Amino acid sequence: MQTMILANIPSPPQGVWYLGPIPIRAYALCIMTGIALAMWIGIRRYEARGGNPDTVWDAAVVAIPAGIVGGRLYHVITDYDKYFGPGKNPWQAFNISGGGLGIWGAVMLGALAIWLLMRHKGLPLAPLTDALAPGVILAQAVGRLGNWFNQELYGAPTDLPWALDLYYRVDEAGNYAPLTGRSTGEVIASVHPTFLYELVWNVLIFALLIWADRRFRLGHGRVTWLYVAGYTFGRFFIELMRTDEANLILGLRVNTWVSAILFILAVVMVLRSKPGRETPEEVDPGYSQGREAAKHEN
Repeated sequence: MQTMILANIPSPPQGVWYLGPIPIRAYALCIMTGIALAMWIGIRRYEARGGNPDTVWDAAVVAIPAGIVGGRLYHVITDYDKYFGPGKNPWQAFNISGGGLGIWGAVMLGALAIWLLMRHKGLPLAPLTDALAPGVILAQAVGRLGNWFNQELYGAPTDLPWALDLYYRVDEAGNYAPLTGRSTGEVIASVHPTFLYELVWNVLIFALLIWADRRFRLGHGRVTWLYVAGYTFGRFFIELMRTDEANLILGLRVNTWVSAILFILAVVMVLRSKPGRETPEEVDPGYSQGREAAKHEN
């Protein structure tokens, strides 16, 4: 009796499909799916804390475009040599569909946009970010599937059973096209699937945040900072495994330094944050009073 064992993880044969002249990109679909999932979770969690679900929609309106711009800016700044210099095309810096969104820039500029929105509304920021944090890291996990379709964010060659096979891809003219082409079936490398490691880690942190929030009734930004600490802890070690091109500072990737700095900051903030959770009146006084009035009327 023979037993067949699956050897290695295959990459998708392509990451782009065409509906007539319209490109359908797996990378974009993964990001949009992640956003929808984060919104669904965030709305439920914010309303459970006493907040108006409409506030989550307002936050999405400002945070999503800000996050895309911030993510692209971070990528272009940290990988500037891909777009600027002899033989480079600076206009490619605006080609978001070609891949390249830095999560740090997306979170930072997106968070800034939400902070400005909440200041405008006169509402506290922490309850909203605490409600959104678990959904955000789950969305990051879904987004990492886009890296699988793009054959990017991988580690060193390996012969482990879960190695990722990278395929040689070509366009219709037979030219090498790693992002937009279709696989020829030729395996050009078998590498550590660091995108998968991060995906699994993000799902674990999602579960940790949900459990800790329910068990200890976290509030006042603690869920947010626990998210930052958990994510950056794993990202630090995953960055050490990656071998794709990146700018270095003192021999380490830029993202490795950013992960370490943000981890330390997040741990300090978790320890310094006020214990307990905000009351519904603290989260959104107007919405809370409206709900109470509606209960009495019924």
